[in-house]
Amino acid sequence: MSIAILDFGTNTFNLLIAERKGRGFHILHASKQPVKLGRGGIQFNRLTPDAFERGYVAIANHMETIQKFGVEEIRAFATSAIRNATNGMEFVEEVKRRFGFHVRVIPGDREAELIYKGVRQALPMTDQKVLILDIGGGSNEFILCNSEGIIWKHSFELGMARIIELFNLSDPITNEEVTALESYFRQELQLLMEVVHRERPLTLIGASGSFDTFYSLLREEGGDAPDGMYGREIPMNDYTRLHKILIRSTLEKRKTMPGMEPVRLEMIVAASIFVSFVIRECHIKRLLHSEFALKEGVISELVGI
Repeated sequence: MSIAILDFGTNTFNLLIAERKGRGFHILHASKQPVKLGRGGIQFNRLTPDAFERGYVAIANHMETIQKFGVEEIRAFATSAIRNATNGMEFVEEVKRRFGFHVRVIPGDREAELIYKGVRQALPMTDQKVLILDIGGGSNEFILCNSEGIIWKHSFELGMARIIELFNLSDPITNEEVTALESYFRQELQLLMEVVHRERPLTLIGASGSFDTFYSLLREEGGDAPDGMYGREIPMNDYTRLHKILIRSTLEKRKTMPGMEPVRLEMIVAASIFVSFVIRECHIKRLLHSEFALKEGVISELVGI
């Protein structure tokens, strides 16, 4: 049996089509459609009519793919932008009317749980505590965990679509703006810092999204980041070098960077500042990248792994 998982994020609408294989699953197709659902309204917790339309177009494109694969079941999930929007349920109802499937609007804690279940399918867990970070457009999820399960999790409303609308950053970003961003992150992440100070994880796993782009940029640049099936280590010196390039870059320069995902052009600098801040303030020594996140977590639950 094949199943389609739709993840309606703030920046992109993602599609995963998979089938059960033995005690696991086999991925048949994965793709994403840019939507920037939060543009123009995320700070007011309201989706604009244009955002609605971009969402419907993205779903229609995904439905064409789903039909080609003869999918037997569709599971759709919505996260930060839709769950926080005062008119989010209008979008959910219209999706049901137009496309015939129900969208589950999930809270941040549930999102974090699914991210953990996806990441552990891409990277082996041990008894050592690690910190997972999924950077979204609307929210960022942190999960402290090991092979035994989740120790702590929290969803912070610090997604990059929110950040760039809140700060209206220069191009290229200024040193003063970097300082202002870090001051804001420090203020908003006090709960995380308390947990990290107590638990002291040394490894950060970046799940999908911005981390996919970091890895893609490094791979195109010819960095030392080794390839893996769905997860790998990103050498810290490679990431540090990339971060320095990104914070000095202009939008036009980023458009020419091999491996740069177009939907990340405006947000990747703020995302890199966020990651660099977390690495420094949490005393992280090792950085890993997982291509798996929420969608794969849903599949792992369905097949019972």
